Amino acid sequence: MRLHRLDVTAFGPFGGAQSVDFDDLSLAGLFLLHGPTGAGKTSVLDAVCYALYGSVPGARQSGQGMTLRSDHAPAGTRTEVRLELTVAARRLEVTRQPPWERPKKRGTGTTLDKAQSWLREYDAQAGTWKDLSRSHQEIGEEITQLLGMSREQFCQVVLLPQGDFARFLRADAEARGKLLGRLFDTHRFAEVEKRLTERRRAAEAQVRDGDAALLADAHRMQQAAGDAMQLPDLAPGEPGLADAILGAAAIARSTAREQLTVAHCGLLAAESAQAAADRALGDVREVARLQQRFADARERGRLLEERADGYRQAQARMERARKAEAVAPALELREAAETEHRRAATAEVRARGLLPETFAGAEAAGLAAAARRAAEELGGLESARRAEQRLADLVGERDELDRQERADDGLLQDAEGWLAGWEEKRAALQARIDSAQEAATRAEQLAVQRESAQQRLVAARMRDQLAGDTDAAADQARLAQEQALAAKAHWLDVKEQRLNGIAAELAAQLNDGEPCAVCGATDHPAPARKDAGHVDREAEERALAAYQQADERHSEKERHLGVVREALAAATAEAGDSPTDRLAAHCEELELLWAQARRDASALHPAHEELRRAEAEYERRTADRQQAAVRVASRVGHRERLDRERETLEGELAEARGTATSVAARAAQLARQAELLTDAADTARTAEDTAQRLKDADARLADAAFRAGFDTPQAAAAALLDDAAYRELQRRLDAWQSEEAAVRAVLAEADTAAAAQQPPADLAAAERAASAAAQRAREAASARDAAARRCTELDRLSARATAAVRQLAPLREEYDRVARLAALTAGTAADNERKMRLESYVLAARLEQVAAAATVRLQRMSSGRYTLVHSDDRAGRGRSGLGLHVVDAWTGRERDTATLSGGETFFASLALALGLADVVTDEAGGVRLDTLFIDEGFGSLDDQTLDEVLDVLDSLRERDRSVGIVSHVADLRRRIHAQLEVVKGRSGSVLRQRGA
Repeated sequence: MRLHRLDVTAFGPFGGAQSVDFDDLSLAGLFLLHGPTGAGKTSVLDAVCYALYGSVPGARQSGQGMTLRSDHAPAGTRTEVRLELTVAARRLEVTRQPPWERPKKRGTGTTLDKAQSWLREYDAQAGTWKDLSRSHQEIGEEITQLLGMSREQFCQVVLLPQGDFARFLRADAEARGKLLGRLFDTHRFAEVEKRLTERRRAAEAQVRDGDAALLADAHRMQQAAGDAMQLPDLAPGEPGLADAILGAAAIARSTAREQLTVAHCGLLAAESAQAAADRALGDVREVARLQQRFADARERGRLLEERADGYRQAQARMERARKAEAVAPALELREAAETEHRRAATAEVRARGLLPETFAGAEAAGLAAAARRAAEELGGLESARRAEQRLADLVGERDELDRQERADDGLLQDAEGWLAGWEEKRAALQARIDSAQEAATRAEQLAVQRESAQQRLVAARMRDQLAGDTDAAADQARLAQEQALAAKAHWLDVKEQRLNGIAAELAAQLNDGEPCAVCGATDHPAPARKDAGHVDREAEERALAAYQQADERHSEKERHLGVVREALAAATAEAGDSPTDRLAAHCEELELLWAQARRDASALHPAHEELRRAEAEYERRTADRQQAAVRVASRVGHRERLDRERETLEGELAEARGTATSVAARAAQLARQAELLTDAADTARTAEDTAQRLKDADARLADAAFRAGFDTPQAAAAALLDDAAYRELQRRLDAWQSEEAAVRAVLAEADTAAAAQQPPADLAAAERAASAAAQRAREAASARDAAARRCTELDRLSARATAAVRQLAPLREEYDRVARLAALTAGTAADNERKMRLESYVLAARLEQVAAAATVRLQRMSSGRYTLVHSDDRAGRGRSGLGLHVVDAWTGRERDTATLSGGETFFASLALALGLADVVTDEAGGVRLDTLFIDEGFGSLDDQTLDEVLDVLDSLRERDRSVGIVSHVADLRRRIHAQLEVVKGRSGSVLRQRGA
């Protein structure tokens, strides 16, 4: 991987656009990145990492998104990082823009733009760039695949942080393991350990679960077998548990079958004894039943004899009731007539009680005549009622006129008061409109001046920036021209050398017997020979390609210089000679005046609206005042007409009311009087009619009682029975007759009479004997069923246990194998002598490689004194295999790396970092790392050691590498000619580049 160019805009401390030409810096193989503290040296490395991976290194990862943006950048300039590099023989360009809040194109405020990324590849044949992707994820995967390293590995291998490796030297085995695990991605071996442990635990859990289930079945078998089975004293997972359980189950099954045979024989004997006892009990129960039946019949007969008189009285009562049924219709008619007469008489008394005393002795006809006279007088009051209603309407109309008059008076007063201040209010509103209109005109004029001033200010700032860019571009163009001339001279020299040795090149193609391409001869007695300084065609072509590239860079720099000069001239023409701060102050002053004018002009529309509403209110108030005056005039005549009509109606109603308070009250009196008289006449006629019907019913009742054989109607009524009493008496007679017949039938049965002659049956003794035999049969059946269930359950559980043991056998073998592997990789196995985990074993091998690669450079830096060695010794209770010691050739002793001094620690950590870079590069698939950065630490070296370290770094050019040293040590500026300087200022940092 080789870096060519880096462009940053509004990134970190760089407020503007800055560029780094790594091709120019890498010509010498060693270049210096320096600048004061806080200027932004590390930000250059952050930009490289951000372009490749979309994030910055290490602890600065929190600085993502909008925090990457420079605080010095203009509001409209977007943050951007562009990196051009060659990796895996492909020239790529990666551009990344983090998310940023830009000013809105319309209105005020800001809006958030999403992050964007571009990946392009240079097509050498077409000479153009072609787009590959704009997806963040695709670009990240492509870069990671090409480099073969993650972001952490890249930051550790390409951006060599010396402080981390110094800590690595002094760290314990655990810390070294974490760092090496990240660099060499050995977490997969830790995952293997974890997976094996998980598989061991899972297999162990399955075996234990299987044994637990097997042991649970064994407990169930023990519960079923009782004391016939003894369980082994073993826990789940212990060897021999399955065989012990299967042996105990076999013994329990044999014992259960023997118990089943014995229980079956006992059940057969108990069932035979129960059958005999049941037959004897049946015979005794039959005799006892017949004897009880005969005794019950004799008792029922005795009771019938005792109730014979009551039966005969009931028969006589039934005969009298049947005779009285002929008188029942006459009784019902007489009772109905009496009820109707009492009701009519009561109604007559109530109706007469409501009449005045003057009608107390009147007959029905007199009451009817008085009712007709009251109705006639009521009909004559209809016209007076209408006049009274009209008088009430007149009073309501008069009250409504008074209410309207009061409302119009208030409306007139309100309108007069508002219209009195109209002229003054209109003048004030018009003055507001005129003032706002003047402010709007002033704002338009200031807007034109403000825009012109802002343009001049932007041009002035561009002029100031381009003034410095022009000098830098001129220096770059001059340097590119010198490089192009040098490359051309080199190419011409190489070409001349090749022409001088062309004969030897042609002679190399001659073969004996074949004609010469120049002279055609087949004999070649003395062909020319290549000397040590011979130049072939490939060397000439490389020199030509280098010259063409240098000439192309020179042309590009010249074009860039012309563009910058044209932009500077345009900016100077627009901005003039005025200083930028004076233009900025003028712009700020115009901005304040323009903002104030806009605020004053914003009142124009509200003032117009308020004037329009006030004029509409004026029109409404004027119309209301005119309409109220017209209504006042029209009400005068209407009020006089109402007063005259009211006087006439009051005279007529005084005559019609009489002594009543109103016509309606008089009408109500007459209506009530007519209604009462009519009711009294009707009730009097009804009472006379019901009295006559009662007399006729008494005569018919006396005649019917005499014909039925009763002395009086009251005797016939007493002999009657209601339906319920009749049914009850009939039921008693039928029951007596049925009971008498049933008793005679039972006493006539032969079996019952014969059983009555036998001794009393002992039913209780027979029942006790049968119950005891049944209990013995049930107990025998229960014992037989329990033995059968025990055999069935033991057979089922034994079969399941046998199947479970068979199924667990492969799982036990798998568990044993996985447990051995897990113990071996975890370092707990007995055959793992150093107790080393799998990941530690791999890391120890990698550390051994790193120590060997680092020793090559460490010996050179320390003049052969120090050597790094790897140690497999276990440190205390920590992991083994990650020890790192240094061998001091002066003493011949091996000691811990923590005992090195500050300067010794620096070049030891530098050697370790370079060795680690080589090993990680090989681990990543052999990707060439042509550009490396080393961060700080050189200040701790003396002059001699610094020379040795720089010689080692300079030797990296043998592998066509370029190394960038990040340091602010002043002595390095004299020793390293190619430099990239970071200069900080109030408006942000800038980059200054100087080639070798």
